[in-house]
Amino acid sequence: MLGALALPVLSATTASAATVLTAATAAPAVSCHNLPPLPYAVHAKAVTIRSTASSKSTALGVLYKSHKFTVSKKSGNWLYITDKTTGVKGWVSGTYVYRDVRMCLD
Repeated sequence: MLGALALPVLSATTASAATVLTAATAAPAVSCHNLPPLPYAVHAKAVTIRSTASSKSTALGVLYKSHKFTVSKKSGNWLYITDKTTGVKGWVSGTYVYRDVRMCLD
């Protein structure tokens, strides 16, 4: 008799688990791979803007986190930027200025 009672309980939990699984898989899959890349951001307190893509070149200015800037080209790990806040154009290291990585939960 206990076997007869356990069988419906076991089949009921299996059926409800199947319903939950079906509902989770039936939701529309939203892929973030189709979204545009995230903007560049300064990941240090300040970054030196240089005249050429080299750490030994002349410093032209400083790019702070609060500054607005645009990136127009890349060369290796260096980015040519225009600091919209100060008007200075030059190269910054890609070690400190880069795009954040978007997390896709597929």
